[in-house]
Formats: sequence, structure tokens, C-alpha cells
Amino acid sequence: MESAFIENKNPGASRVTPFLPNGVLAMIFFVAMEVMFFAALISAYTIVKSGALFWPPPEQPRLPVTATAINSLVLLASGWLLFKANKSFSVKGGQEAATRLLRLSIILGSVFVLFQGFEWVRLIGYGMTMTSSTYAGFFYLIVGAHGSHAVAAIFVLAIMLGKLKKNQLGQSEFWASQIFWYFVVGVWPVLYILVYLN
Repeated sequence: MESAFIENKNPGASRVTPFLPNGVLAMIFFVAMEVMFFAALISAYTIVKSGALFWPPPEQPRLPVTATAINSLVLLASGWLLFKANKSFSVKGGQEAATRLLRLSIILGSVFVLFQGFEWVRLIGYGMTMTSSTYAGFFYLIVGAHGSHAVAAIFVLAIMLGKLKKNQLGQSEFWASQIFWYFVVGVWPVLYILVYLN
């Protein structure tokens, strides 16, 4: 782990200063594990799909491709707002702008999750359940895994917003939370193309 540290150049100091804060490094490792988890899901989905005669099965309802594409833009906008919030946070006197942008990012992320939930309710109403087909099972597994990560990341961002309002948020905490949300935002286009555009 020597690459994660740099020597302090001050001759009077004997401390080693971390190149990456511990929280950021831990989040990078966590996201790397989650990438492997989603890679396993995608691999299983691809293998099963390649062996199927019809995919998706003709008796299953079609997925709302256009509506979900628009919802995907909402998620991407949330990631962009978080980026802008961090830029404002790192500027002296930018806490108010950072708070506003972070709040908007959380709202858009929540809209994305709520729309996904609404989509699930409609699909279940049309008869697409976890047990109705292998296709449906994979859909709920993959999209549900992403949704659970999105909910967890929104919760983390909400905690971060509370700390920001109280002026108790550190830059490394912001970075760590940002990495988690970027993972949620970044993996979604891959899943959307894989699952929705067959």
C-alpha cells in the first residue's frame, strides 16, 4: 500500500501523509467489489439470453424503453449536479450553492428511484413477476440490485446534506459519497442497454 502514501517534505515532521483519504480509498475498494457483482449478473444474463430461443419471451409485456430512457437522463442529471455541488463546496463561500445543488441531486435521484418503482408496479399488473419467466426474473434481479444501490446512495447523500448544512462535512467525505453515487449513475446506462434494448 506504499503507493497510497506520500512522504511529508517538512524535515521537522515524521508523519506520513495519506495520498488518498481512508474513506475515499475504502469507497474505491467497495465500488470495485460492486463492479464485480454487477459483472457477474451481466455475465449470467448474457449466457442465459444467448441460449434462449426467444428473448424476451413473446408472452411477457414489453419494457417501457422510451420512458426509462427519459428517466435515465434524470439520473445522469443528478450525477452532473453532484459534480457541480462538489465544485461549489471546494470554493470558499460556496457552501450555499453546494447545499442547493446537492439537494437537487438528491431530488432527481429520488425521482429516478420512484419512477422505477412505479414501472415495477405497472409491469407486475401486466403479469410480469419474478416467477413468470427467466427473463422477468433477471429483469427484477438486475434492475432491483441497481435500485437497492441507488436507495443506499441517496441515503448516504442525504446524510452528507445534513452534515453540509451544519458545516460539519469534510472534503474527503464528499469525495467518498460522490464516488458511490457516480458508480450508481455510471453503471445504469450499461444495464439499460443490456436489459431494455435487448
